[in-house]
Amino acid sequence: MSRVVISVLGTDRPGIVAGVSKILFEKSCNIEDVTQTILQTEFAAIFITSIPEDLQPEDILSELQTNLEPLGLRFLLKPLEAPKEPTTPPVSEPFVITTTGPDRLGLVAGITEVIARFGVNITNLKAAFRGGDDPSQNTMIYEVYVPLETDRQSFREALQDRAKDLGLELSLQHRDIFEALHRI
Repeated sequence: MSRVVISVLGTDRPGIVAGVSKILFEKSCNIEDVTQTILQTEFAAIFITSIPEDLQPEDILSELQTNLEPLGLRFLLKPLEAPKEPTTPPVSEPFVITTTGPDRLGLVAGITEVIARFGVNITNLKAAFRGGDDPSQNTMIYEVYVPLETDRQSFREALQDRAKDLGLELSLQHRDIFEALHRI
C-alpha cells in the first residue's frame, strides 16, 4: 500500500471528519494518523492514509471534492514519501513553553526564532489571541523537543529575554511537570 497526506480546510460544522473518513473507508483506505483543530470558525485537519495499490491518489481527491467541496471544504492531497536519506533525530526531551501577554504583531515569529536557533523542534503549537491588551486572554503553548546536547540554561535565558522584549510572561517546563501541574 502507498500512503498519502490529505489536508482538509473549511468553515467548521459538525460531520466533517465523519464525511472524510466515510469516503476513505468506502475506498478501502486506512487512516493511520489524523489531527484536526478548529481555529476561530475554521476547521483544519491532516490525515495520513494508506491506500490500496489499485487506487490512484487522484481518485481519492476526486471523490472528496465531488462529495464534500459543495459543503465549502477544500482539499490538498500529496504522496507521503519516505525521506531520501534516513535521518535519526537527536535524542531529546519533551518540554512545554507557555507565553501570555498583550496581543501584538510578531509574537509567534519572535518566540519561534529563538526555538529554531537552538535546534529545538516544535511538535505542537496552539496560539489563541482573544483579549487584545488583556494578557490572560492571549496564550501560546508550544510543545517542543529539546535535544539533550542543547544548553538548557542558555535556551531558557534566550527565551526569557525574547519574551521580555515582546512584553510576554514565559514558562518553560518539562512536559512531565507541566502535565502533573495541569492534570484535572
